[in-house]
Amino acid sequence: MNALSRATAAILFVATLAGIGRVYADAQDNEILFGSVAMDIPAAMNKRLKPLTDYLSKTLGRPVALRLSPNMPSAIRSVADNEVQLAYLTPVAYLRAHAAGGSRLLVKTVTNHTGSFRLMIVVREDSPIRTVQQLAAKSFAFGDRAALLQRAVVVGAGMPLERLGSYKFIGHYDNIIRGVLIGDFDAGIVKDTMAFRWRGKGIRILYSSPNLPPYNISVSAKLDPLLYRRLRRAFLALSENNPDQRAVIKALDKRYNGFMPTSDAEYDVVRKLIAPFDKQR
Repeated sequence: MNALSRATAAILFVATLAGIGRVYADAQDNEILFGSVAMDIPAAMNKRLKPLTDYLSKTLGRPVALRLSPNMPSAIRSVADNEVQLAYLTPVAYLRAHAAGGSRLLVKTVTNHTGSFRLMIVVREDSPIRTVQQLAAKSFAFGDRAALLQRAVVVGAGMPLERLGSYKFIGHYDNIIRGVLIGDFDAGIVKDTMAFRWRGKGIRILYSSPNLPPYNISVSAKLDPLLYRRLRRAFLALSENNPDQRAVIKALDKRYNGFMPTSDAEYDVVRKLIAPFDKQR
């Protein structure tokens, strides 16, 4: 190889390294998008999740931004299609995203120091309804139509949907609480933390489901393995013993204590519960 050829080769080699470096730097600087199911109105969800995205941005050294979804199907599509890289999901939303796009669990939430949660049927505090059987011929509020676990729990409690007087899907948990409080519905079903928040403030808990695998943080199947590990470490590092981190955890939900490892197999119980409703779809 003559001197000119050697010089040309050296220039190409340096240019290639520079290109790789730029791609790597770009990958490190790219914004990470964080999605979520719509548990509350967008303003409330933004308030709850913003401290967490700020914490992740600082811990990872790259921007993490919220991209909220208006409903559960939208949240599922976003993470399944890699429109967001991670998302705060319900158990059923995770199963749907996993089936549709191979989404993976990152961590699960810890509620009242346990790695599970419950769905609760609630009525007005002054309601004459005292048993699940007395819901027959009464009006009932569900959340998102895609939230099959809610229906599975009501049926599992001993109240077939056809025995209800009527039922509607009205979106967020706060809509359900409001609907029961003002008398639009005789009863509704909400997440345990929402039921506890309103217990004794006009709401009474009528029925609690068995413990279920909880809300979780799931990631896109296309997420870089290194970033997966860094995100997982960041979530598991959150501690109530650190005042700043405690504020991050409690902003998401006052009854959360942090996050812990989980696995797909843990959600098999939910797969079984919703299977009869899947067949009706």
